[in-house]
Amino acid sequence: QVHLVESGGGLVQPGGSLRLSCAASGFRFGYYGVGWFRQVPGQEREGISCVNTNDGQTFYANSVKGRFTISRDNSKNTVYLRMNSLKPEDTAVYYCAATRQLFCSFVADDYSYWGQGTQVTVSS
Repeated sequence: QVHLVESGGGLVQPGGSLRLSCAASGFRFGYYGVGWFRQVPGQEREGISCVNTNDGQTFYANSVKGRFTISRDNSKNTVYLRMNSLKPEDTAVYYCAATRQLFCSFVADDYSYWGQGTQVTVSS
């Protein structure tokens, strides 16, 4: 049974930080690229960061570049998203997803497995 489980979301003040975790099980995690997406009600799911499986290269959307950092620990089957300098516009449900493609992307249809999401709310 394939599972991706996000954790670490919550309520944080503007300028604060959170670290999201995505724990994988049921598949060979090391062979998959992983992406983080977020979604606000009424809007499309937005890809914000991803990490390749083959070379570990990381990518960021302009909206989070310089503030968010993605990392993976294959020994723990886990990917992390460190979020600093959070802004109210970062408020969303955050999802992790896994892709078997050689290079990760910000295209949701490229991903085979998805977690259930974790809510991040940035508010004073």
